[in-house]
Amino acid sequence: MSIEEAREVLLIEEEGLAAVRQRIGAEFLQAVTLIRNCPSRLIITGIGKSGIIGQKISATLNSTGTPSIFLHPVEAMHGDLGMVQDSDVVMAISYSGETAELNVLLGSLKHRCKVLIAMTGNVSSTLATAADVILDISVPKEACSLGLAPTASTTATLALGDALAVVLMRRNQFKEADFRSNHPAGSLGARLKVKVEEVMLTGDSVPRVVNGVSVREAIEELNRKNLGAVIVTGADGSVDGIVTDGDVRRYVADNLDLLSTKVRSVMTEKPVTIMTSKQAVDALSIMQQHEITVLPVTGSDGRLAGILHLHDLLGKGEFRFLV
Repeated sequence: MSIEEAREVLLIEEEGLAAVRQRIGAEFLQAVTLIRNCPSRLIITGIGKSGIIGQKISATLNSTGTPSIFLHPVEAMHGDLGMVQDSDVVMAISYSGETAELNVLLGSLKHRCKVLIAMTGNVSSTLATAADVILDISVPKEACSLGLAPTASTTATLALGDALAVVLMRRNQFKEADFRSNHPAGSLGARLKVKVEEVMLTGDSVPRVVNGVSVREAIEELNRKNLGAVIVTGADGSVDGIVTDGDVRRYVADNLDLLSTKVRSVMTEKPVTIMTSKQAVDALSIMQQHEITVLPVTGSDGRLAGILHLHDLLGKGEFRFLV
């Protein structure tokens, strides 16, 4: 019995989505154009379940390249209305179109901004009448057996919001790198899909010395950069070797003259490296295979381009992007 009831709920939800899908037309394209051409932000407002859905739509838009903020109608009446600018586009969500807390704002919103988009299931409502563009989210019926709890209607609203976000994302040519730059604290799996050049340290942050200097000079550079290793390069910038903290400890224990001994005497020659075009997951695999925590990065010409530390892959501290 419960299984059949659950299936019926999902069927009603599917029917609601199908109804909204069939109605998508010129109004949807008009809304996309208005939002895309907005010089500032899309402000989304709604209360109750519609407000919760509105917050999710706003979050999705932000992460996919369309600036958006959520405005709570009650808070708007107590000062937050000041965040609305004349260059903003407002999208108000109310299935009935007669939500008192929202409709009391309509006059102020219309006065402050030039464009009002309504997402409503009642195209004859107060909200729809005030709107410049109406997105019809009406569904045949709610999945709630009483026909009262917003169920199929909120699913339809959320789905139409996703449709707006995805179409805008494509129109704006929003790329994977843009998405990653908006999600710097994403999962490790997502982090490891980036290219090495996006997470490596470059410039003055790279501990490096030229082949021929003394061990003492290499130690000074190691202490300055504090990454646990120093890259030794040739005159042409190629990677000749690497000196690690462990190398220094071992050779100091042998009482070598750090001033007169050249760094080539203590470095590991021709260390394992990775190219800038490889993925971070490849770098992690190399580090695991060779049991190392620091990896020199080279360009296509074989010259040192940067250095990658295990911490940059696993997310300790700041996760750096060049995009």
